[in-house]
Amino acid sequence: MAIEMRGIVRHIVREYKLPLTGIHGIVHWARVFDNGQRVAEASGADPDVVALFALFHDSRRRNDGYDPDHGRRGAELAKEVRGELFELSDSQFALLIEACCGHTDCRHHDNITIGACWDSDRLDLGRVGTRAHPHYLNTDEAKREETIAWADGRAVFNVVPDWIEDRWGIKLPIAAEDLH
Repeated sequence: MAIEMRGIVRHIVREYKLPLTGIHGIVHWARVFDNGQRVAEASGADPDVVALFALFHDSRRRNDGYDPDHGRRGAELAKEVRGELFELSDSQFALLIEACCGHTDCRHHDNITIGACWDSDRLDLGRVGTRAHPHYLNTDEAKREETIAWADGRAVFNVVPDWIEDRWGIKLPIAAEDLH
C-alpha cells in the first residue's frame, strides 16, 4: 500500500466524537481494513481506495444508531484532508467519495472498488449481531462462505487486529495524551 495511514488515523481519532473502542470506532475500522484488503486482492479492487474507505466511512458519526448523513460527513472530512494527509488521483478520489456517501443506503454497485468498500464494512456486521448475507454483498470473494465465516468470527468476538499500534500508531486502550 502506498498511502501512509498513521497521520490520517491520528487526525480522525483526535476529532472522533464517539467512544474510540465502540462499535463504529477504530477496532471496527481495522477489521474493515482487513476485510477490504482481502476482498480487494481477490477482486482487483483498488486497495488504496478500500483502505481509505475503512478510515473515513464512519469517521464522522454522531451516534451509534440512526445517523443517515454520517457517510457524507466522512466524505467531507476526506475532502478536507486530501493533499495534506494523503494523495489520490481524481478518479480514485471520486470512488472514495461515492463509497463513503453510499455505504449505508445503497446495496450494490457496478464498480468493483465501491462494491469492495461496501462489502468490507458489511462483513463486519457480526459486531452488532447480524451475519453478512451474500445477497447484500457485491464481490465474489465477499460472498464466499469461507470469507463470511472468517469475517463474522472476527466481528462477533471483537477481534482487535494486533497491527493497529505498529501500522496506525495507536496504542489501545488509548489515552488523550497519546494523541498529541
